[in-house]
Amino acid sequence: MARVLVTRPEQDAAATAARLRDLGHDPLITPLMAVRFLPGPPLDLAGVQALLVTSANGARALAARQAGAETRLPVLAVGDATARAARDLGFAEVESAGGDVDDLARLAAARLRPGGGVLLHVAGSKVAGDLAGMLAQAGYTCRRSVLYDAQPVADLPAAAQAALRDGSVAAVLLYSPRTAALFRELVQAAGLCAALKDVTAFCLSNNVAARAGAGWPGLVVTAQPTEQAMMDAVAAAALG
Repeated sequence: MARVLVTRPEQDAAATAARLRDLGHDPLITPLMAVRFLPGPPLDLAGVQALLVTSANGARALAARQAGAETRLPVLAVGDATARAARDLGFAEVESAGGDVDDLARLAAARLRPGGGVLLHVAGSKVAGDLAGMLAQAGYTCRRSVLYDAQPVADLPAAAQAALRDGSVAAVLLYSPRTAALFRELVQAAGLCAALKDVTAFCLSNNVAARAGAGWPGLVVTAQPTEQAMMDAVAAAALG
């Protein structure tokens, strides 16, 4: 059994932790971001032909903002986890791009017409990639609505510090460039860089790996930017 740090926000990390236990590992939920939904009235969806959602937190923030206001528009989600969150929240017409923002832009181009109305990108205050730019090049009008904020924690959670200090951590899961860079900064601030000498970093993309920094004894980039690919990579690794 290997100890694995899960750096996702708590609501997303619970499902990942359960899957790691099924693989025989010992997950330690180590949230590096605190998600806050931004207050405001329901969105004005007049002239919008579809909603583009790039995270499960975006789906949750959208549902919270639209509470009491019916939304029948199609939802195009960046990946399967985001699509599943949207369906669980009651959105009826949901399709997954099964990847990253590039895949989402391709799905939008395949399913929607440039002249059919605005594409509304539900997002956080920090975004990865240039979804609006890609869609603009294809002739679409894309508008972004910032519905939530993800604030970094001030310190690496105490349980993660203790686990790194006693050498029990075998791996860390890194899902975004922002959290990868933040993890490295927080480890350095805690004086625990030497504790990474036996830790494998699993990264959801090459961009995530680039921000994770150098010096890892093992650095694995998943075959696709999906949760399933992350679990497949962990299952294939010799952790223990």
